[in-house]
Amino acid sequence: MRKISYFFFIGVICFSSCSARKTTSSSKNTISNRDVRRNNNSIQKANGEAVANYKSLAPLAYVDRFKAIAIEEMNKYGIPASITLAQGLFESGAGNSDLAKYANNHFGIKCTSDWKGKSYYKDDDNVNDCFRVYNNPEDSFRDHSAFLKRKNYAKLFELDKNDYQGWANGLKAAGYATNPKYPQQLISIIERYNLAQYDRPEGEVAKIKREDRVLSQINNNINQPAADTLTQTKPDDKLYTVKQGDTLYNISKRFGMTVDDLKALNSIPDNNIHIGQKLIVVK
Repeated sequence: MRKISYFFFIGVICFSSCSARKTTSSSKNTISNRDVRRNNNSIQKANGEAVANYKSLAPLAYVDRFKAIAIEEMNKYGIPASITLAQGLFESGAGNSDLAKYANNHFGIKCTSDWKGKSYYKDDDNVNDCFRVYNNPEDSFRDHSAFLKRKNYAKLFELDKNDYQGWANGLKAAGYATNPKYPQQLISIIERYNLAQYDRPEGEVAKIKREDRVLSQINNNINQPAADTLTQTKPDDKLYTVKQGDTLYNISKRFGMTVDDLKALNSIPDNNIHIGQKLIVVK
């Protein structure tokens, strides 16, 4: 029964995650299939020995493997360890997806204009979407924390770092996922594997100090537009230049908007954008 439950869990993860991703917007991608194969073969060859020795993980083994880094990130930023572990389980199929094995990417984080590392390509919102490659899984967990330090997630860091229900619902409200059942899916995983045991309450003074530190970092990120290739046009408008791997969905998430708002601002009739296109990203 244990094996059946495990494979059912992985199947639910893959089906739910893929279904959610298919509802997002698409963009044109000019990289050729030949270049994609060459790039991915290079990544796979570089990680070949590690993958050859890779042992498939069951959910509880995954939790045991990555609970330390999840707790470390929680203590730094206030993201409940249970939320980080549940998202990792959900997005990576307990670390058994190709993206996790070859790219050490456990959260499906895509390339952005400021990404300087290696890339791995696979079909997602678009054909040959660009995903970040990490040196090790722990770097993926750290980048997950950095990804959440954006203005549309700022209110989440005011929650208690053991409030996993507030975080699960807040992530959906902030636009992290399109699946309407995303909060329930995370909460179900947390409660099924007792992940809340890794969350830690904090005193009022400690919480205030942590909020001030993290929200200050978020404000600093907001005041550094160059990383997202923003160019000032007029006082009330800002433009973003579309880069390879961008989609309407990830651009809208980056600037705290909905896809519909982004399309309306730019008079986009469908879901197609192209590299080099300039989009207004501030109402």
